[in-house]
Amino acid sequence: MASKLLIVESPAKARTIGNYLGDEFAVKASVGHVRDLPKSKLGVDEEHGFEPQYVVPDAKKKVVEELRKAARSAEEIYLATDPDREGEAISWHLAELLKDLNHPIRRVEFHQITKQAVQEAVSEPRELDMPRVDAQQARRIVDRLMGYRISPLLWRVVRTGLSAGRVQSVALKMICDREAEIEAFVPEEYWLVDATVRGPAPPPFKVRLARRSGKKWRPTSAEEAGAVKAALEAGPLTVAKVTRRKGTQRPRPPFITSHLQQEASRRLGLPVRRTMQIAQALYEGVDLGSLGRFGLITYMRTDSVRVAPEAVAAARSLIAATWGEGALPEKPNHYTNKNASQDAHEAIRPTDPTLTPEKVARFLKRDELRLYTLIWERFVASQMRPATFDVTKVEVAAGPYTLAVEGRILLDPGFLRLWKDSGEKEEAVKLPEGLAEGQELALEGVKLEQKFTQPPPRYTEATLVKTLEENGIGRPSTYASILATISSRDYVTKEKKTFRPTELGRLVNALLTDAFPDIIDEGYTARLEEELDRVAAGEESWRDLVARFHEAFSRDLEKARERMKEHRRELVATSEACPQCGKPLVKRFSKFGAFLGCSGYPDCDYKRDLAADPEEQESAEGEPEEVPACPECGAPMVKRRSRRGPFWGCSKYPECRGTRTLDGTAREKPKSTGVPCPMEGCEGELLAKRSRYGKVFYSCSTYPKCRFAMNDEPVQTPCPACGFPVMGLKVTKRWGRQLVCPVKECGHREPAPEEADGA
Repeated sequence: MASKLLIVESPAKARTIGNYLGDEFAVKASVGHVRDLPKSKLGVDEEHGFEPQYVVPDAKKKVVEELRKAARSAEEIYLATDPDREGEAISWHLAELLKDLNHPIRRVEFHQITKQAVQEAVSEPRELDMPRVDAQQARRIVDRLMGYRISPLLWRVVRTGLSAGRVQSVALKMICDREAEIEAFVPEEYWLVDATVRGPAPPPFKVRLARRSGKKWRPTSAEEAGAVKAALEAGPLTVAKVTRRKGTQRPRPPFITSHLQQEASRRLGLPVRRTMQIAQALYEGVDLGSLGRFGLITYMRTDSVRVAPEAVAAARSLIAATWGEGALPEKPNHYTNKNASQDAHEAIRPTDPTLTPEKVARFLKRDELRLYTLIWERFVASQMRPATFDVTKVEVAAGPYTLAVEGRILLDPGFLRLWKDSGEKEEAVKLPEGLAEGQELALEGVKLEQKFTQPPPRYTEATLVKTLEENGIGRPSTYASILATISSRDYVTKEKKTFRPTELGRLVNALLTDAFPDIIDEGYTARLEEELDRVAAGEESWRDLVARFHEAFSRDLEKARERMKEHRRELVATSEACPQCGKPLVKRFSKFGAFLGCSGYPDCDYKRDLAADPEEQESAEGEPEEVPACPECGAPMVKRRSRRGPFWGCSKYPECRGTRTLDGTAREKPKSTGVPCPMEGCEGELLAKRSRYGKVFYSCSTYPKCRFAMNDEPVQTPCPACGFPVMGLKVTKRWGRQLVCPVKECGHREPAPEEADGA
């Protein structure tokens, strides 16, 4: 019987750590949070020091009871939730739920999941860090006050179900502000002038117009560009200046969370949320065959570029063995953080640099391997020598015009053997030898190219995270949830991987920024993050922070209620009258998009989908779009929007539910597999359906009465291990065709016979 209980957050982490600690420890998972503020009410006592009223959610009551049962039979309890503020708060909640058992409760942190690191952490437990808990409580309470006070205002003016949050609203504001910049942008014409010239020795090289009369300049019309061309052709062209220097390029530091998210998005095309899911799996542990379960990377939520000395030594040994001593700097490369509050954890790095991507490739899924390779290469490269270049800059004079080019020759690749930044040019410009000031050059040709200035680009996930980080908004643990929230609320859409605000998003942003200009602001949100850092450092009381916020917020809230009433009146005061009762129509929003509804609702329930108006149905070319007929009843269709994007829906909805895709084809309907539902007593059959992400899955035709679902194609063959009536046909490059039991606890798999065709 285990005498010690260790509680982590994740079941996967529990399995990994359980292999390291032996029979003395029982390792259980809390599966995330175990207490939170209630969903049905505010849950914060504003009259008595903002005391939070925590409850155990219904979904977690069984987990809590299992943890209490395990704790009763233990002599000591170790809390090993994630090593950040949120993890510290979860440990505190667990301690509060278990303190009546009167067992010693200790806190441990795992910054990496390896046998040595886990055993060392357990041997050196500490007390709970209450300032970090208080900082997390302050964040939760401030967010609850904003969400529960602002959201109802939006419900009354726009529609029920909308939300407003401290950070998500600022992110939405940034996206809307950028869209406004793009719409207001006026392109300006300019011209590039490139000349191909030849010196005394080959090869010829290109120079670009840089200055006129000594000042930076470029032509803004065809006439000006033509004048430059004429001057170049008239000559003479002479070398005005040659500058030679040694250039160096230092390696970048190991990843912090935001930089990992940005690079994974740019290089691998991974969404931020997916990146963090994969990183979590790599941190918690992967089965490496004879090595057992092993955490491949350190903790993935960090602002710090600090690296443990033993990890630096391991990286230097690997570099020397792989690329030779010449690839190593004399002293280890050292990187510093912007401020001391960002030094809680190490940078994201491989726990063992000798586990190269090639060694672990066969144990990892495709995206796991790609992300691990990114982390491994960035870390190892960070301890290599700088790259050095021979850089030559040449300026060419032609009358009042100066043209220039910079060429560089790589002398020592240094870290570039392993890591090149996104978008870095592979080929350097090569200039001829022997160029000297005063030499005359022969003109071989002039190229004029018309250009127009471009508006600022829309945010991608990578650039939005970068901007949030630069403005001090949010923290490593929050970036993924920020992006997920604004997308799930239909405030933004994604077009070619960039964020564009929806009409609903623009309206919500306009209402919030007008009613709460002091709070829905980048500067205020960044200052609040700094104040939370001070609470975490024990320099300020969390109640003082919340009280200060509450005082200012309450003033803005009163003003906002009046402003929202004005907005509602403004929305009602449209020029169009209801055809049924004559009252003004108001623009409203539903989960299907914008529509016009009678202001006399509910006495008059007239409404018209805006998408049904010809001016709203124009194509990209400006011509009215052909409206298809409903495949079910023949009525005209209107454009609607769902979680999967826009589609055609019947104008008689909800009486008729006919739909088509935008290209006019009928939307895909669930397909029968012919396999009966395996759940006892259920008379349904398994249907092939498509999720909102486009992935096929199989679920019971009687849903929601029966909720059975599986990812693999069902085959009506009983599992030989547990007797479950159905197995799934899984086909992978690594293992080929296999039959897999859908019962998670069983997990039996075997080679699939050729006749097992699945659904």
